[in-house]
Amino acid sequence: MSVSAAQREGLPARLLRTLLSPWSRFGLLVILLAAAAAAVLLFEPQRLLAHGWPAQLSGALAIALFALAYGSCTTAFVPRPFLNLAAGAVFGAQSGTVAALAGTVLGSAMAFGLGRLLGQDALRPLLRARMLTALDRQLSTHGFRSMLVIRLMPGVPFVASNYGAAVSRMSWTAFLTATALGSIPNTAAYVLAGSRATSPTSPVFLAAFGFIALSGLAGAAVAWRKRARLREAAARA
Repeated sequence: MSVSAAQREGLPARLLRTLLSPWSRFGLLVILLAAAAAAVLLFEPQRLLAHGWPAQLSGALAIALFALAYGSCTTAFVPRPFLNLAAGAVFGAQSGTVAALAGTVLGSAMAFGLGRLLGQDALRPLLRARMLTALDRQLSTHGFRSMLVIRLMPGVPFVASNYGAAVSRMSWTAFLTATALGSIPNTAAYVLAGSRATSPTSPVFLAAFGFIALSGLAGAAVAWRKRARLREAAARA
């Protein structure tokens, strides 16, 4: 009697192949993100960073620990504006900007790595709609430029852009470099506002939020133009 290839392979090997399949890994990603979102709702870590930060921590170690906590929180869907304001309230404008930018890059790298390892293989075959195909082509071909524009637009959801980039073929270098450079303006503005939160009528606080509002309007205009171009590219495809 002949023995099939599946029988010769054995149960452990088949189970391992199933666990490492694209949809199994994607399921694990969904579970991890759902658990992270639940933890955010239960523990509100953004409040702990602003009000529960240990007073005895200072210097480079404090900035590094804050950046690590910041990055973990962004991966768990905590909105970056709250974290940026917290960075300004805890460290002031200069050190807070350093901590927030480091946390932004770290959180982006964590989300990008998770998305690429656990979600890319399962989701790429689903990119069949013309609009999605055009967007994927834009991110894959012009990764640095596309991500730089996305980071400069404050209205684009941070987590969505991280995982969307992970599904594309954008390189790690383009993604992280564009994230670091493109996040500077709005991050610095929010941190500056957080450092002056006790005096919301001060010129510095008002100027910071004025810059945030203007950049938001500019970002919306750019997004509208990009959407029109993507539609044109999808129609030509």
